[in-house]
Amino acid sequence: MRTEYTQLLALIEGEIARVLPTAPDEAWFARFFGPLPNPPAEEIARSLNSPALELIRRGGKRWRPLLLVLAARAFGREDGALSLAPLVEIAHNGTLIVDDIEDAADMRRGGPAIHLMYGLDLAVNAGNLLYFLPLALIDEFDGSAALRLSLHGRYALHMRRLHLGQAMDITWHRTHSYIPSVDHYLAMCALKTGVLARAAAELGALAAGSGAGAAEALGSAFESVGVAFQILDDVRNLREGNPGKKRGDDIVEGKKSLPVIVACDREPRLRRELPRLFNEARAGGPDSSAVEETIGMISRTGAIDEAERRARAILQAVRGVIPGLLPMEPGPAELDGLFPLLEG
Repeated sequence: MRTEYTQLLALIEGEIARVLPTAPDEAWFARFFGPLPNPPAEEIARSLNSPALELIRRGGKRWRPLLLVLAARAFGREDGALSLAPLVEIAHNGTLIVDDIEDAADMRRGGPAIHLMYGLDLAVNAGNLLYFLPLALIDEFDGSAALRLSLHGRYALHMRRLHLGQAMDITWHRTHSYIPSVDHYLAMCALKTGVLARAAAELGALAAGSGAGAAEALGSAFESVGVAFQILDDVRNLREGNPGKKRGDDIVEGKKSLPVIVACDREPRLRRELPRLFNEARAGGPDSSAVEETIGMISRTGAIDEAERRARAILQAVRGVIPGLLPMEPGPAELDGLFPLLEG
């Protein structure tokens, strides 16, 4: 990884820690919650952030907050709007907590899903809190009232879009016999996964003083990057498994990933067999023979390789248009260097 990225990521971790400290004090509660009738009891201070901190400390590439900083720097803001960087990363972790509840997942980033460690009640509360807590960063941001309003508006729009994409995904994996089209799948990915990449690019550009059109153009490009990232995630799930999760757990959850959709288009028999296979995988878990049977059928159609080719083609296309979306100075080199991190 480039040295400047390592340095920026260290700064981003520091900003995240300021938003989600291990031991919140009265000043922190006042910052994020305003005047309170009484200081929260010690056990509340301990439990409020614990589920979120558990997940955040397990890692993650942090490419979304890095993208926000790099986008701001690309539009000439020297500090990269660093104080805003936690906004997209903290919201992303909130979506993971809620997503695992909705999918009845048992692992995330190499450990138990947060709702299994802390209970559904605290997990739901923590996941929802992470959508709203970092909005205070916009309120504190050093910019005009008009800029802060614009940042609020774009963030709120993208969070609504994220939930629309999640509704699509949930509806599809509830009905094992339904296979969406490739175009519908790509639309779902743009809403569910691409939207936070879009938000990071847009918020960074806006914070640097770009016009709305320039910010939206950059955001649209990185929305496509988020789609490619999701497809590569789908591919890894069926090959070696995603880091911190079990191979084929998308099959257990009944996910209609791109490899599944392409395989069904190529092999009609798989479309007929999938309801049985998904039901057996759900009953038997990731170690079920149905998981390996399904992966084998998908793999034999060449759909996994085809999905990877599509994702890498998207990344290559976006990489080619990025220079034309940025000012001539300081140039696109830093943003271009982000792509190897996404492809790895």
